[in-house]
Amino acid sequence: MTDNYLNVHIEGGVAVLTLNRPDKLNAMDASTRVRLAQTIRRFGTGDVVRGIVLTGTGRAFSAGEDLQTVPTTYPEIRDAFATFHDITRAILETRVPVIAAVNGIAVGGASEITLCCDLRIATPAAEYYQPENHRGIIISNASSFLLGRLVGNNAMRIILGSERIDADEALKIGLVDEIVPAERLLGRAAEVIGQWNPDPRITALHLDLLRPRTEDIEDAFARENKAAREAWASGAFTEGIESFWISKNAAASPTTSN
Repeated sequence: MTDNYLNVHIEGGVAVLTLNRPDKLNAMDASTRVRLAQTIRRFGTGDVVRGIVLTGTGRAFSAGEDLQTVPTTYPEIRDAFATFHDITRAILETRVPVIAAVNGIAVGGASEITLCCDLRIATPAAEYYQPENHRGIIISNASSFLLGRLVGNNAMRIILGSERIDADEALKIGLVDEIVPAERLLGRAAEVIGQWNPDPRITALHLDLLRPRTEDIEDAFARENKAAREAWASGAFTEGIESFWISKNAAASPTTSN
């Protein structure tokens, strides 16, 4: 089943949700984020599947926010943040394991979505990149809490330096849990779900015990929302996006010489 930029496929008791906009590196607009959260909740009850796998089509997991539809007012920023946050909520509310199958580069909000998943399996082509600090944008998805929970002090250089983290380094610092060949990615994710969820009743209870607490997640959301409001008020958000498009357009323009 295809829902615009989101494909849904069920096989062997596993729901595979695939971001499918390869021409835009699977960038997500607001409607795709809303549908993703809804779909995760639909399958997250455990009534139909034993687990959920989230992945992307082509060479990217996802480029995150679609900067061609970037918010132009603070209410739009607030609403955009809400759709990102709700994906985190949806994943953490499920009664089945949720695995991020990171097939390629994961940028910004998309990389942050993987942080609340119960496991991150990557291919050698996987790469994490959170450029927000260099673009005037604030991190979201409770990543201000979740990233440090996974990688400790490495969170500072990942965010403040906007460093690109390749698959090998991501494995070394705990950002991903396993690297497998691309052709094994979805099969391995399904295999883990089968191993982890032999009894849905008990697995759901353990997921609740092992996942981050709701109050910690909601506190992170509130702090991120406050920071986003301040970034907008200072002009940093608008300036960062304008700078991004200037540099992107300059790179796309042919060079001429006399």
